[in-house]
Amino acid sequence: MAISDTSSITGLNAASAASNGKDVTSADSEQRFLKLLVTQLNNQDPLNPMENAELTSQLAQMSTVSGIEKLNATLSGLVNQTGTNQVLQAASLIGYNVLSPGNTIGTSTPKDGEEPAPVPFAVQLPDTAGDVEVKIVDSAGRTVRTMSLGSMTEGVNPVTWDGKADDGSVAPAGNYTFSVSASNNGTKVEATALTFSQVAAVKQGANGVTLELVTGQSITLADVRMFL
Repeated sequence: MAISDTSSITGLNAASAASNGKDVTSADSEQRFLKLLVTQLNNQDPLNPMENAELTSQLAQMSTVSGIEKLNATLSGLVNQTGTNQVLQAASLIGYNVLSPGNTIGTSTPKDGEEPAPVPFAVQLPDTAGDVEVKIVDSAGRTVRTMSLGSMTEGVNPVTWDGKADDGSVAPAGNYTFSVSASNNGTKVEATALTFSQVAAVKQGANGVTLELVTGQSITLADVRMFL
């Protein structure tokens, strides 16, 4: 009987585990490997004994398998610990406003004699754009305000809407959406709309840590561009 590679060990372990209904541990694998090796040595042909290099190779393969199992266990522990740390770190964002992808903004009714509160949002660009335009639309689909913002640089660019329509009147309180169009020398530049929203809760899911916003939207930590 010869042991040419670790596949025979794996097959024996799997068969034994299936019959016993138990998981095979690294220690079990080593014990079975040693039993196979001793059996092989006892039954080898005296006229054609196992070469030292072959014996060394088999021992090295077993050591490699054992090392990989221990490495996987260590990495699994680190991943679990990282997930826990991310939840704790993300929990500190509860109650804060975060800037993340979105295009919904809202206004409130100003007090008598006061100007409407400015509404902050942002535009993210992958490259410099020479011409950026934002259109603010009400719930009925009507364009309330068109803002020509001129040129913007690569990255996150803050924008503020004064809460007024194109004719200078105060826009009614409520929720609005906005769209962004950007170009540079006639070439379209893909723009990402960003809005502020308050973090209501933090949740650990199958895809990692998510932030639950008061708007009902769920985002990941990677979606956060800024927090206030």
